[in-house]
Amino acid sequence: MEKVIIIGCPGSGKSTFGRKLKHITGLPLYHLDMMFWNEDKTTVSKEIFVERLHEVMSNPKWIIDGNYGSSMEMRIRESDTVFFLDYPTNVCIEGIESRKGQPRSDMPWIENGNTDKDFIDFINKYNSESRPKVISILEKYPSKNIVVFRSRVESEEYLLALK
Repeated sequence: MEKVIIIGCPGSGKSTFGRKLKHITGLPLYHLDMMFWNEDKTTVSKEIFVERLHEVMSNPKWIIDGNYGSSMEMRIRESDTVFFLDYPTNVCIEGIESRKGQPRSDMPWIENGNTDKDFIDFINKYNSESRPKVISILEKYPSKNIVVFRSRVESEEYLLALK
């Protein structure tokens, strides 16, 4: 396990899992949100985002957390291990709500106030719209080490076993 990606619905805990995995493995951790977003909640151009991503992936070892469908297959192709946090919608919504007001290493601002309606809609539709696309991409790479967690308990047990 040297080139790892962590994917899943927003709020599933990709960054939290990534931080714990980094602590156990010593692999460097990179967050797609930090490559894509500016502190003022604007985004960088697609060219800059892709340039930043290629720079990270040129390293011999890494953990990259985040979805970003436009680059997902490229990241899977370059990885040796994929962790898919495949959790129920309510778990992800709870995850979004629990991180409000908390400084985070994976986001250049602190989330406060009401969550954007479009973002909540995306989360509510993730399992019916985005998840099938993720599954389809994963099926193209049967030689990869793909680990799917269906609950936070499963992912925590996995991390405990790695220690």
